[in-house]
Amino acid sequence: MSVPRINSSRDDSIASAGATRIKAGASRVVMTAFAAFGGILFGYDTGTISGILQMDDWMRTFGEPDKSSATGYSVSTSRESLIVSILSAGTFLGALAGAIAADILGRRMSILLSCVVFCLGVSLQTAGTNLVTFVVGRFFAGLGVGLISTLAPMYQAECAPKSTRGALVSCYQWAITVGLLLAAIVNNATKDRPDHSSWRISISIQLVWAAILFIGMLWLPETPRWLILKNRKEQAVESMSRLRALPIHDPTVQNEVDEMVSALQEELVMGQGSYVDCFRSARNKIALRTFTSITLQACQQLTGINFITYYGITFFASAGVKDPFLVQIGISIVATGMTFIAMWVVDRCGRRPLLIGGAAVMCLCEFLIAILALTIFVENVAGHKALIGLVCIYDGAFAATWGPVAWVVTGEIFPLKVRAKGIALSAASNWLWNWALAFATPYLVNNGPGDAGLSVKVFFLWGSTCAGCLVFAYFCIPETKGLSLEQVDLLYQNSTPLTSPQHRRQLVTCRENIPRCEEGPGEDKCPSSPEVEPEVKESG
Repeated sequence: MSVPRINSSRDDSIASAGATRIKAGASRVVMTAFAAFGGILFGYDTGTISGILQMDDWMRTFGEPDKSSATGYSVSTSRESLIVSILSAGTFLGALAGAIAADILGRRMSILLSCVVFCLGVSLQTAGTNLVTFVVGRFFAGLGVGLISTLAPMYQAECAPKSTRGALVSCYQWAITVGLLLAAIVNNATKDRPDHSSWRISISIQLVWAAILFIGMLWLPETPRWLILKNRKEQAVESMSRLRALPIHDPTVQNEVDEMVSALQEELVMGQGSYVDCFRSARNKIALRTFTSITLQACQQLTGINFITYYGITFFASAGVKDPFLVQIGISIVATGMTFIAMWVVDRCGRRPLLIGGAAVMCLCEFLIAILALTIFVENVAGHKALIGLVCIYDGAFAATWGPVAWVVTGEIFPLKVRAKGIALSAASNWLWNWALAFATPYLVNNGPGDAGLSVKVFFLWGSTCAGCLVFAYFCIPETKGLSLEQVDLLYQNSTPLTSPQHRRQLVTCRENIPRCEEGPGEDKCPSSPEVEPEVKESG
């Protein structure tokens, strides 16, 4: 009886092909996700100030004499408001400048420039021993963060495959929460140092994050969509080849680039391209998209999340919590974990359900926080635990929904010709409201002369705004999961936010059954009306 011979060479080739596919998949994810590292700069810079404001040496250096304070120094409401909010003033201008830089220099080169600007701001803050230098440093750091907040989601949205775009762009928000967590850990480690190193270490570490982003971006390609915008198709094909880890002549690479070229040609016929065009009401509903994205980013800030980010330690200390620095670390861990979960569910559950559900949970939690904080005593340990638990649920709900999904939607709803400007306006809206709330919050919660003295009652305000966010998400946010950026353009042209889930399914079905599904001006080769369904099914 003969023993059958095993075709070992065939098995080896199958194993080799499988390993190649895994390596290519990992390469696609890493190359697109790396730009999200800019979120660490964003998160760390906004998170570190919460602890610095409570450090004794920083208070002695930048505060004013106050005999009633334990350290002998305090910071007035106006000075605290200036120090915290000036960062957001810089980010607002940086976000607007990001569109200009992105269209002229390219997405990749502009991210490199933003790292240099950010390092300038960090250096001024680290070296400063007077208020003016410190404030100017925070402004320039904000300018760099604002540039990144426009450029990083744009870079990712233009490079990511449609099947994982939501998850990859969500990496940006996850990086923000990682930055917040790192800031909380470093602040806790340095807060008891008796000299300037207590706050200088916390600030200067940001130079490391900027250096990592700068060096990494040197090795990444420019986005193929920007190269198409500049009529550099051959380089766009090479860029797409690297991003998809496929040969240049692979049909997938060629089809994606051809789809971008077709979409750009249609946009050029419509004459889009300026900031004014972002507000024009036409067949492709650019004005609606701009309104949606600007309002979405404003709503993200109006959830009240930055009250915890900027003033969380102060809030917990005033409520009688024993170690507010450790509590802040715990909340940051929850946010980081929930954002990681969001990366998995955003391309499975979709954008609309997450935004609507997240707003509902946050609304409930904030009303409960306000009620509980008003009724418990300072010595009530059980009440403190319940308060911390509610804040963790609230922060986790934000991290899993409005935190990442707002950036995902912003990055994918604009057509190529106005994408840079549309995302810039949206990021500027985020930072404008960030600045307004950071500036106003001390006046809302403090009890000094001219202050509103709301204290914990401010959570009633945040709960009400979350209810408004829920209504906005239901009526204004379309469902875009699983669509290419060019298909999102078709979705807006042929549906409304309320009918978008049904039309999205038709676009996905069309794409799966027809190899090339394009739409030109006045021509519909991928019909969206119900009566074409039988034809699509027969073609399958």
